[in-house]
Amino acid sequence: MRIAYSVLIFREGDAYVAYAPQLDVSSCGDSAEEAERMLQEAAALFLEEAQRMGTLEDILLEAGHLAG
Repeated sequence: MRIAYSVLIFREGDAYVAYAPQLDVSSCGDSAEEAERMLQEAAALFLEEAQRMGTLEDILLEAGHLAG
């Protein structure tokens, strides 16, 4: 399943932070590209865990990916 989400990237000190507000997931890296790659991995793990726990539908509803 593919989930579309926005990515905000900003610098915090020496690191870059990538944040997906719809999922409330973030990650960081030494470059904007690395932070975004790490965010993709973190988002995938987050969604896998949500599916395992049975909360994926609620997360997708809140993010606007499913009609309520």
